[in-house]
Amino acid sequence: MLLYCSMKPSPISVYQLAPGFKSHLHIGTCSWNYPEWQEIGIYSHKQSKHYEYLPEYAEHFDSAEIDQWFWSLESPESVRLPKEEDVEAYSRLTPDTFRFTVKAPNSITLTHFYKQASRELAEKPNPHFLSRKLMTAFSKSLEPLKNKIGVIMFEFEYLNKSKMPSLDAFFDQVGPFLDDLSGDYQYAIEIRNPNYLKEEYFDFLKKHKTGHVLVDGYYMPPASGVFQKFGTASLPTKTAVIRLLGSDRQGIEKKTRKHWTEIVDPRDKTIEEISELIKKLIPKKFDVYANFNNHLEGSAPLSIQKLLEVLAR
Repeated sequence: MLLYCSMKPSPISVYQLAPGFKSHLHIGTCSWNYPEWQEIGIYSHKQSKHYEYLPEYAEHFDSAEIDQWFWSLESPESVRLPKEEDVEAYSRLTPDTFRFTVKAPNSITLTHFYKQASRELAEKPNPHFLSRKLMTAFSKSLEPLKNKIGVIMFEFEYLNKSKMPSLDAFFDQVGPFLDDLSGDYQYAIEIRNPNYLKEEYFDFLKKHKTGHVLVDGYYMPPASGVFQKFGTASLPTKTAVIRLLGSDRQGIEKKTRKHWTEIVDPRDKTIEEISELIKKLIPKKFDVYANFNNHLEGSAPLSIQKLLEVLAR
């Protein structure tokens, strides 16, 4: 069992991993724009632009999740795509060996507008759902970063019967979209429907050469449990993404006051399980991306430090 108390700033570096891990394991955080990480030794000072943190970030981690491009759906007529300045900066400010995992725009994966949208749009059908044209535009915007993208993820929210009548309907709608994707990238799907986790779902992904994102949190069964039940069938491609999101977002935010520098809700068992999962995947030559969210325990870098300590054993 891991013992944890408040930690003073200390070197946190995935580059200390044993060679057998380093060639196939990429560890990073879900976003990186947190000036308070100065207090735990990640940054030396506050930056004026979010991407200016990347050089120091890359001294500690060899991967990062780009989450901000997910939030793209503004109206039926307007979709926000990545800024050219940002894409070029992400490429320029990170080493050649650095890898990003990218969340595709929610304008592609949302069946309907969020219920929190304006009264005119709330829960109305999204005309951009699975748009090939929009996906082509998004892919083109990523070209300056192309060689550093490990995987593009399509995150689907929980799909109730009114949004997606059945798993077969999901196959019928998503399958043709996957078939039309450019072969320039690796792709993976993240779902929030535990009832979709069946053999036929993983067979569907394998048929379309698309990976499955193992999610720890958001009412999904633990990533290690999914792998234990379905084995390597739960990872239809050799690119495995594990997103450690946490299960109590509001509770963590209340405890941390959104100041992400302490472990406030230790999840030692989860980290031990993820370590064991990684140890099973690496010898099988999977490329593993472990993405840590602040909401897992209160501070993503400190959670990563705990994982590194377990792997070092």
